[in-house]
Amino acid sequence: MPIRPSIIFAVIWLGWLISWIVAGFWTNRTEKHAATWDVWAYRALIVAGALLLFDTTRRVLHEPRLWHVGFTGAYVLAGVTLAGILFAWWARLHIGRLWSGSITRKTDHYIVDTGPYALVRHPIYTGLILAIIATAAAQATITSIVAAVLITAGFWLKAHIEERFLTSELGAEAYGSYRSRVPMLIPLGRARAR
Repeated sequence: MPIRPSIIFAVIWLGWLISWIVAGFWTNRTEKHAATWDVWAYRALIVAGALLLFDTTRRVLHEPRLWHVGFTGAYVLAGVTLAGILFAWWARLHIGRLWSGSITRKTDHYIVDTGPYALVRHPIYTGLILAIIATAAAQATITSIVAAVLITAGFWLKAHIEERFLTSELGAEAYGSYRSRVPMLIPLGRARAR
């Protein structure tokens, strides 16, 4: 008997959440946090989207599906979700002790521009957005689509805030050079010079 796709999605996301929390203890000391109103805005978007995407009460209420992906489609989308999570993990491991769940400058901070950071400036967000979109597509409800839009908007806003912060902290010339060479969120996209 095959494993239900919903179980596979749950295992992927729970595995990511637990491992991400545990890995959070392995970072350099934080020297400075970004503290602006828009930090709360991106957090609110991501939390609201996550609550909508992973809330099981709508299944009880039988929210209608907009399309049906079937078991094969659900397994493919679970694979895409896992690929997004693995891409985010590659980036998380590659950035090492400079990682932070919030926008910060760490001790001995420098621009990482190798590995997944040579493909996009924010590969963790890219991987998580891909995983979220695949999960929402598998759920195929209005609520899941709204959730994916909210989370994507949250990560997009966070990336912009982070770029302003890193430009200020690491220098406009150094970070600007990286921004001109590497696209922000979509691999193979065009980087914008500033």
